[in-house]
Amino acid sequence: VQLVESGGGSVQAGGSLTLSCVASGFSYAGYCMAWFRQVPGKEREGVAGTLGDGGTIYAEYAKGRFTISRLSNTLSLQMDILKPEDTGTYYCAAARRRSSGTCNPFIYANYWGQGTQVTVSS
Repeated sequence: VQLVESGGGSVQAGGSLTLSCVASGFSYAGYCMAWFRQVPGKEREGVAGTLGDGGTIYAEYAKGRFTISRLSNTLSLQMDILKPEDTGTYYCAAARRRSSGTCNPFIYANYWGQGTQVTVSS
């Protein structure tokens, strides 16, 4: 199983970045996916994710600025109006659907990527 993130980098405040996560080694359709981040001095937190019913979930700070999308085995995160406080390491995660078909990657994750660094300067 592999989750490989890319697209991180350095950008000025107000700029945009698009992160991508390519999944391999498991049945992609059987999982919900999410982006997490770990910013300096804080624990890892959910940014945006897909749910078992096809919906999406966003952290409050991500609403209106970040957009999650998935196509086949690729999960993307479009990040706009970036702020210095968005600086951190961004991780892709996959959560296996339960027998009921539900999943919420903000609650649990079975697989993690290695992360990609995002730096936003003021």
